[in-house]
Amino acid sequence: MARNIQSLERAAAMLRLLAGGERRLGLSDIASSLGLAKGTAHGILRTLQQEGFVEQDDASGRYQLGAELLRLGTTYLDVHELRARALVWTDDLARSSGESVYLGVLHQHGVLIVHHVFRPDDSRQVLEIGAMQPLHSTALGKVLSAYDPVAHSEALEADRKPFTDRTVSEAADFEHVLDLTRARGYAADVEETWEGVASVAAPIHDRRRMPVGAVGIAGAVERVCRDGELRPELIAAVRDCARSVSRDLGGGRF
Repeated sequence: MARNIQSLERAAAMLRLLAGGERRLGLSDIASSLGLAKGTAHGILRTLQQEGFVEQDDASGRYQLGAELLRLGTTYLDVHELRARALVWTDDLARSSGESVYLGVLHQHGVLIVHHVFRPDDSRQVLEIGAMQPLHSTALGKVLSAYDPVAHSEALEADRKPFTDRTVSEAADFEHVLDLTRARGYAADVEETWEGVASVAAPIHDRRRMPVGAVGIAGAVERVCRDGELRPELIAAVRDCARSVSRDLGGGRF
């Protein structure tokens, strides 16, 4: 059986202690409450402070939870609310389109898949929740890059690796793709990331009218495209799904 890492256990206990009771606690209070030597407690607090999980009041020297912990918690809640609101609509999209449906959010310079609905047939498929996709070539990534300023900056600063001979890599060409995405309200990826695969995605907005994710379908080119173009009924279905999720998040119509 794997042994727990004592320093992490102590840090977790320290965060729980700061989360309850008084708003701020001094070093002596924290050390005595957890049965730690002051030097040990101070070392853990210093590390947590460097990472932004704990803040120290300059006047009193007391400690409280930091902004980074709040940011992580907010991200957790936002992603889980997004996924919860999207469950019904993504199931409907999979049924109406006959294709796999993906829900993605910006994470570490890429697209993190937070929900995946299988194509509604009997084929063997692999669940891709937790998988990462590139920003510059996938439909989900282009949507995030077009509507989210942080994603836009990250995509421009990244090495836009060409995955196929269709991948748009040059900065000026990529910006043109993003302009087109904003004008149309959706993004496309026709064999730009994977040979034989096409996808279409649209943005999801929250009550603040901020982009919080993207939803899209992906499938074989011969099913998703007709005469070399994305099937318009699939584009409409994806955009309807995105609007429905946005509406449930309080984002209204886009």
